[in-house]
Amino acid sequence: MRIFKTYGQDAVRLISENPYRLAKDIRGIGFKTADQIARKMGIAPDAMIRVRAGISYALGEAMDEGHCGLPVGELLTGTAELLEVADPLIETALTLELEAGNVVADSVGETNCIFLAGLYRAEQSIAERLRACTVGRPPWPEIDAEKAMTWVECKTGLALAPSQQEAVRLALCSKVLVITGGPGVGKTTLVNAILKIVTAKGTDVQLCAPTGRAAKRLSESTGLEGKTVHRLLEMDPATGGFKRDDTNPLTCDLLVVDEASMVDVLLMRSLLRALPDSAALLIVGDVDQLPSVGPGQVLADIIGSGAVPVVRLTEVFRQAAQSRIITNAHRINESRMPELSAEEGSDFYFVEAADPEIGLRKLLAVVRDRIPARFGLDPVRDVQVLCPMNRGGLGARSLNVELQQALNAPGEVKVERFGWTYGPGDKVMQIANDYDRDVFNGDLGVIDRIDIEEGELTVSFDGREVVYGFGELDELVLAYATTIHKSQGSEYPAVVIPLVTQHYAMLARNLLYTGVTRGRKLVVLVGQKKALAIAVRNQGGRRRWSKLKEWLVQGAI
Repeated sequence: MRIFKTYGQDAVRLISENPYRLAKDIRGIGFKTADQIARKMGIAPDAMIRVRAGISYALGEAMDEGHCGLPVGELLTGTAELLEVADPLIETALTLELEAGNVVADSVGETNCIFLAGLYRAEQSIAERLRACTVGRPPWPEIDAEKAMTWVECKTGLALAPSQQEAVRLALCSKVLVITGGPGVGKTTLVNAILKIVTAKGTDVQLCAPTGRAAKRLSESTGLEGKTVHRLLEMDPATGGFKRDDTNPLTCDLLVVDEASMVDVLLMRSLLRALPDSAALLIVGDVDQLPSVGPGQVLADIIGSGAVPVVRLTEVFRQAAQSRIITNAHRINESRMPELSAEEGSDFYFVEAADPEIGLRKLLAVVRDRIPARFGLDPVRDVQVLCPMNRGGLGARSLNVELQQALNAPGEVKVERFGWTYGPGDKVMQIANDYDRDVFNGDLGVIDRIDIEEGELTVSFDGREVVYGFGELDELVLAYATTIHKSQGSEYPAVVIPLVTQHYAMLARNLLYTGVTRGRKLVVLVGQKKALAIAVRNQGGRRRWSKLKEWLVQGAI
């Protein structure tokens, strides 16, 4: 069905000409499946069409891991392992891919790399647009910062700290500004002060964030309309592109982009293309969180380049300092162990479990019994289990099955598809952007009803009903547990995080920090202190291969 939706009447002809295009064009079909089809069609293992497809696939896999390119040696080795063909063939195929313009050769520092052409050009474009945006004065009339701050403090009843005052002064005279900092350091207060001052001067402001939940939070905190980036840029489901671009730019004097650590290279390129040259840009995000799921590390590269002014807020305000979640998040970020002694009224707990089996029993008890009894929270709607990884006994996949049994065991009415069983009342997550239905990767919902005769399932996303045919359920997964990566940009009343040494490959400081900062009222860690110590000490993640920082440094003003 998906193949026909993508290629229409030309499906058979196109696949016959090049079955490897399936791996590139159709979600859920990997290189190995396309390779099997090609073999059955008589395409030889050393055919150039196969070797070239292997190079594209290796770079596509690297993109899924956040890279914009790969060192040449790593690419050649990875392609050789995938295809099991001789090196000279791969080198010939790489030359042909370079000549065709599908890939680009360049260096990052001293390392020679190969980039997917689209990502290479996107990073170049971001650097060019950012440089263009920094030129000239902001679009609002000159503002006396001292008077403006007195006025805004009077209006809001909030006193700005010296670091925030400095940031306001900088914001009022900058066309591009980055504000970064962890939880409780006053990013929201600062952004609100800036917005109140500039809108009082008649400035037309647009606000956006990468996810629906983050956009909703932005609306709630500012009192202005926040949109998802896709909605702001007017996604066109027919073409998969955006209606807003350099030929049809946004109409605003100031664009605010929140949760910017989640914005990948392709999305930032689209945003900056649609930004009018005259407009100012305010980028807000926590650079210490995980980088975007998509390719690149845009926020970190912009900050690291020194090409635009940056305000880094570090002071935790007194009210926020009373929260163990916030103080422990900062301890983790500073590579220090969190405070684990649970005082009465604490919002941060550690439940020790010697091994994964005990961990599973304790986690189920915490979610099903202890949190609802102690804090009055609904175990399905209010509690989110966040895992370092998908695999393993305390990974998201098997925990979903266990939590479903404990919280909402399937009854008479159920449907089994794509390895999951779904019943009414199940918590589910959308795992692909679906512009027709207006639901996006990471959106959480609850199944309202299942109509077996019609072959349909209805999910409620924040009160909005969305219908899926049974054949389309590969867009959903159970979501009692999800990975920390998938939780970016979201907040939940309570978060439970399993941590065991079995997760060793994924235990990293920015991962744990991101997970802990998702909890609004309560965070419970379940597992081994040793695993917690590994995560706190491990600076984390292999480096991402991207060239944006270099492009920005080369053109720094």
